Amino acid sequence: MAEGLRRLTHDVDVCVVGGGISGMLAAIAAARHGARTLLMHDRPVLGGNASSEIRMWICGAGSRVRYLQETGIMEEIALENMKRNPDRSYPIWDSILYEKVRFQPGLELLLNCACCQAEADGREIASVTGFQLTTYTWHTVRAKIFIDCSGDSILASLTGAKFMIGRESREAFGEEFGLETADCKTMGMSLLLQARETDHRVEYTPPAWAYRYATDAEMNNKPHTMLRDLNTNFYWIELGGEQDSIHDTEEIRDELLKIAFGVWDHMKNQGDHGAENWELEWVGFLPGKRESRRYVGDYILTQQDVESARAFDDEIAYGGWQIDNHLPGGFRMSGAGGGHLQKRVLTRPYGIPYRCIYSANVNNLMFAGRNISATHIAFSTTRVMGTCGILGQAAGTAAAMAVREGMLPRDLLQSRIRELQRELMEDDCYLPHFRREPGRLARESLLEADYGDASVLLDGIDRRVEGLDHGYWGRINSALTYRFTKPTHLTGFRLVLDSDLDREYSAGNPNLMNIPMPLFRARSYQYTSFGFPDSMLKEFRVEVQREDGEWQIVYETQDNYQRFLRIPCDVTAVALRLIPIHTYGSAKLYHPYAEEAHIFAFEPLGD
Repeated sequence: MAEGLRRLTHDVDVCVVGGGISGMLAAIAAARHGARTLLMHDRPVLGGNASSEIRMWICGAGSRVRYLQETGIMEEIALENMKRNPDRSYPIWDSILYEKVRFQPGLELLLNCACCQAEADGREIASVTGFQLTTYTWHTVRAKIFIDCSGDSILASLTGAKFMIGRESREAFGEEFGLETADCKTMGMSLLLQARETDHRVEYTPPAWAYRYATDAEMNNKPHTMLRDLNTNFYWIELGGEQDSIHDTEEIRDELLKIAFGVWDHMKNQGDHGAENWELEWVGFLPGKRESRRYVGDYILTQQDVESARAFDDEIAYGGWQIDNHLPGGFRMSGAGGGHLQKRVLTRPYGIPYRCIYSANVNNLMFAGRNISATHIAFSTTRVMGTCGILGQAAGTAAAMAVREGMLPRDLLQSRIRELQRELMEDDCYLPHFRREPGRLARESLLEADYGDASVLLDGIDRRVEGLDHGYWGRINSALTYRFTKPTHLTGFRLVLDSDLDREYSAGNPNLMNIPMPLFRARSYQYTSFGFPDSMLKEFRVEVQREDGEWQIVYETQDNYQRFLRIPCDVTAVALRLIPIHTYGSAKLYHPYAEEAHIFAFEPLGD
């Protein structure tokens, strides 16, 4: 007799559905803040559109305005990749994403598990159930709070949560880019190619079923300069905006494959496009999706909000990517003059309010990523993965806080929003319209520097902003010291270093330094190694002074490569000091970082 399908049940505090960048960061943040967390993802690798299955690089506000580079867990992952994956290998990238989730204490991971059922108890979700194809197992997850990071908002259709789809009319929200009449069309999905340049001519024979584009006109005059401009790609191999972007995905994928192989045939065999030495090494079989369902929260972000760089009292994230509205026709539209896109550059960051990441009608449902509460036009800037990632960290942090306080997500808005914002900023998440207040112990202690004035360390801004540095320039081997008014129990220290968010002093092609993974491998560019930010403090030690006057090392490292550190300790002391020893640039003569260490925050943590 055949054995039936296995069924397992999991009881957790927070369940995250979808393991793209937003879901990963939501799950990691929730677990790090003490919530028992489970992440359910329907693919074998994490990262969603950034994974090896799709290979879209991570863009965000910092891709347009460099000081706005997303930090927190986003920068932690980027630096991990720079250090351990200098050749930008996608298998290594996948393993880094996997490691961050799989080995995070308090976080359980279910890969290859598609959420397909939900049970609701009134206005709250009781459980979700997914089928794991690799083990032929049904997994039911009971949780206090659910965070939908699936992109397609699977829990909307399973729970009755309010959502939007398509393009709104101008009348609905008063948006300049709104339509005369609303429709259900969306941005399409793209299928990407990866190629590398060799030192010899490479022939290419397309499959018989590929489309043939003998001229640029037959390819609708799409831009194809990506082999020399490595910070772009074949994003315009795009369809689906005029179809059902969820239920027609398989049909759309088949059509995109015919186009993709035909486009490469055009590049190689139909005219001179500088591709004769280029070799096609990878074609995606999973389209990268831009848009489907968007949830309705207590606030809907609009075009006016993003263009006016609006500040919100309940800001928990920010955006700054351009309004980047891919018109529904996709590949079938003329690319001449960018006619397949509707764009507007944003020069200042806009806030994203907490009210955009929890459901208006399902009390314990949150969401992050490309499905937040925003109009189609506002969504065209919030949808990029850098922004989605910091939204995920905010959602996970909020969910853990709500569980800890015995609250529902909406309740935090009334009584805990300042605490949530403080926790995010403590975790190195930047909120453009707020300043982090240093802890009481730092404020009440005497901060001394062997060299220069270190008071900037307490200004509450941990990065360069609009030309203002906000960092302390200290000499190598010169101490920063906190002296306490009495013997004090220390639980740790917080440190924010300079990871060169501008990537100004990082080796490699500057056009590629602000994205973790590239698609094209050109011999003519020195891109194969990331290098590492010369500004980063590589070697340092932290010491405490005991009541007997002796100094004791509580932490030292010779190979630091992270910007943000919160290091625990358990000691009673009368002073705490940091001694920088080497940066990554300190071995380079006449280099700005040869003699100095650049530090944005250093402060004691204690009772």
